[in-house]
Amino acid sequence: MSTISIILVAIVAFLAGIEGVLDEFQFHQPLIACTLIGLVTGHLVPCIILGGSLQMIALGWANIGAAVAPDAALAAVASAIIFVQGGADTKNIGTAIGLAVPLAVAGLFLTMVVRTISVAIAHIMDKRAEAGDLRGIEIWQLIATSLQGLRIMLPAIALTFIPASVVKDFLGSMPAWLTQGMTIGGGMVVAVGYAMVINMIATREVWPFFIIGFVLAAISQLTLIAIGALGAAFMLLYLQLEGKGGSGNGNGASGTGDPLGDILDDY
Repeated sequence: MSTISIILVAIVAFLAGIEGVLDEFQFHQPLIACTLIGLVTGHLVPCIILGGSLQMIALGWANIGAAVAPDAALAAVASAIIFVQGGADTKNIGTAIGLAVPLAVAGLFLTMVVRTISVAIAHIMDKRAEAGDLRGIEIWQLIATSLQGLRIMLPAIALTFIPASVVKDFLGSMPAWLTQGMTIGGGMVVAVGYAMVINMIATREVWPFFIIGFVLAAISQLTLIAIGALGAAFMLLYLQLEGKGGSGNGNGASGTGDPLGDILDDY
C-alpha cells in the first residue's frame, strides 16, 4: 500500500471513529467506510461488496441502555484493510466477514478506554464552564472527539504496515475447513442481523411488503434503482391505506379529503 493510500486510509478511519459518536455523516457505517477505503486503495467494487455484507450484520447492532453494541466502525475499517492487503479477492470476502465480528467485539475494549477518559474530560469541561472559559470548553470537546477518531485510526495504521505478502500467506495458509466455516458463519451472522431488524420493525401490516420485497429481489433484471422506486411506491401506498383505515368512517374521508396529505401534514 502506497504512502498516499495509507494517509487516506488513516483519514477515513479517523472520520469513521468520530462518526461513531457524532452520527452526522454516517462514516462509521460499514457500507460507507468500506466503500471509502476501497476508493482510496483502488479496490472500490470488492470493498463495496464487503461493506454491503457487513452492513447487513450491523443493522442489528444498537446501543440499548447501558449495553454497548459491537464497534461497527473498527469492524468495517479493519476487515476492509485486511481484505485489501490480501489482494481484494472476492473469494476471501467470507473470511473478511468472519474476522469482522471478533474485531467488532475487540473494539469494545477501546471504546471503554476512550469513554473512561471522556468522563475525566467532562469534569474538566465543567470546571472550564464554571470559570466562563468557553474557548477551553471547545478545545476539550475537540480533544474528546479526536480520541474517538484515534481509537480507529491507530489500529488502522498498524494494519496498513503489515506487508501484503504476509496477509496473503496468512489467508492462504488457513485450512479449507476454517475458511469455509468462517464463510458459513459470516452468512449466518448476516441473516441473524437482518432477522433482528425485522423482529424490531415487523408488524402485521408490513409483512406483505416484506414478502413482496424478497420476491422482487430475486428478479435479477430489476436494478437497485427500480427496486428503490418500487419501495417508494409501496410506502406511498401504505400511507394511503393507513389513512383510509384510520379515518373511522370507511370511506377514506378525513380532513381535506386527501389522506396522504393529512398524514404528511401531521408530521
